[in-house]
Amino acid sequence: MAGEQEQMRDRAELVAALARVAAGERAALREVYDRTAPKLFGICLRISQDREAAEDILQEVYFKVWNRAGRFDEQRASPITWLCAIARNAAIDWRRAHGGPPLVGEEHALEVTDTSATAEDRIAAAQQRARIFACLEGLEPRQGAAIRAAFFDGLAYGELAERMKVPLGTMKSWVRRGLLRLRECLGDA
Repeated sequence: MAGEQEQMRDRAELVAALARVAAGERAALREVYDRTAPKLFGICLRISQDREAAEDILQEVYFKVWNRAGRFDEQRASPITWLCAIARNAAIDWRRAHGGPPLVGEEHALEVTDTSATAEDRIAAAQQRARIFACLEGLEPRQGAAIRAAFFDGLAYGELAERMKVPLGTMKSWVRRGLLRLRECLGDA
């Protein structure tokens, strides 16, 4: 219950910061950046597969946020969902412009069947993702970092232990305890 209240408070604070960005308040943009940059950078990096490019894309994302904050409607999407969409689209645009493989060949675009989820399904999925990330943020930092690296970067226990310079057994314990806490957090709602 406390995690849900904290999540609602964080969302309200981010909504308020975006409203201040829309009003031209530079400090509010800094607040939005501080709250969201790691997540948005991760999106940019996963799509671009280039750290330097991801940094440039992220800068473009916050430029877009500065110019488009007035368009944000909290009735249509959560603030983090809206920001993630901007980051994702910017990274995909960069990838297309720099020779990344297109998602669908143009000659076959009309042949693709629309298998997209309904709006309700997308909202439910976005809310579930937001809950997962909120629960991840509630973990002890080392556990959260290990779980993110394992599941988002595909690293094995040995690679995680080497990267974080800890014994293999310690790494396994961090991940196991972190996953148990995630299960508890996600089971509360």
